[in-house]
Amino acid sequence: MPVTTAVESLYVHVPFCARKCEYCAFYSEASTGAVIHRYVRALAREFELVAPDLRPRTIFFGGGTPSLLNLQQWETVLRALQRLNLLGAAEFTVECNPATISLDKARLLRAFGVNRISMGVQSFDEDLLQRLGRVHSRAMVFKSFNVLRQAGFENINLDLMFALPGQTMEVWRATLDEALALGSEHLSCYEVIYEEDTPLYAQMQAGRFEVNEELAAGMFEELVARTAAAGFQQYEIANFARTKPSGRGPGAPPHPDPLLPALACRHNVNYWRGGDFYGLGPSATSYVRGRRTKNWASTRLYCEQLEAGRRAIESQETLPPLQRAGETAAFGLRMNAGWPFDDFEHVTGMDLRRDWAADMAKLVRQGWAQLSAERFRLTPQGLRFADAAAAMFLR
Repeated sequence: MPVTTAVESLYVHVPFCARKCEYCAFYSEASTGAVIHRYVRALAREFELVAPDLRPRTIFFGGGTPSLLNLQQWETVLRALQRLNLLGAAEFTVECNPATISLDKARLLRAFGVNRISMGVQSFDEDLLQRLGRVHSRAMVFKSFNVLRQAGFENINLDLMFALPGQTMEVWRATLDEALALGSEHLSCYEVIYEEDTPLYAQMQAGRFEVNEELAAGMFEELVARTAAAGFQQYEIANFARTKPSGRGPGAPPHPDPLLPALACRHNVNYWRGGDFYGLGPSATSYVRGRRTKNWASTRLYCEQLEAGRRAIESQETLPPLQRAGETAAFGLRMNAGWPFDDFEHVTGMDLRRDWAADMAKLVRQGWAQLSAERFRLTPQGLRFADAAAAMFLR
């Protein structure tokens, strides 16, 4: 019988927020103490159900706002992981809002092995923060960053957004100035997406502002140039990491792929490289051995299912090999390193050069891609239109 390797990546969705942001299309809800306590108990049960097939090398708590959980709730979650021998991941990330970070909470997370924080800053401009519906101020960003350093965190990511309504190039440059001056190890910088069923989308549809594609492209170019000058390496469309550890601690060992910086987010690289992962919590998606499952996007239904002793799975599908390989190809092209042909064949069992030869040739002719003997990857221009390029690989 073939040996089954345990899954090495774990995502946990914490669906609670103090207030829903204007742009957010993720499943989240306003927090209440009783509901969060019920969720924490259900999550501990879900850990138990998947633990036999899980040996995490990366863990990522996203949301929502994971840092909204109080000390007692976090201790319950972390002790459940500890009891099931699920701690000790090489990279353990928790997303935080600057308004919900305290020194006690940061120290508790650090004590249980959390070694990477992703802080949702979005902007340093007070007017933009208000327009986005954020609950934090610019002053909270600086205070929380210092608290995280004080608690011993040596790997901090800052989330930023650009091409926002009312955001000028001058404001974006000032945001980059302040973000780079903080000295974080990683930046995730996203162009705003107008998702249906969000207030920001409704405002756009109502004509309250216009989308300026030329300005957005200019902001992206500014981002790429400024981060490179500051010692960051772009390794995915929206992600930039230090090329070497900061010197505050032992740092991260080098990636097997020499084109990836040492402090690239390993959890996300696993997604883009087509790796397996378990997703726990309401609305979370898992991808394990070609089978995709999705949990109920309802905290109530999620808790009810777990309380009955079963996974809270709403839907599942097993992808045909060609469709699975096409999705894997598309995701991997988001990375500057593109796809090494040997790696793609190892992950999917298919040869990118054979099954997608015409698509690759077309992108090279357009100037959107480069093809070498070892790998296929998008050019800087191609990365700007990565969604259109990636769509060509879907089957």
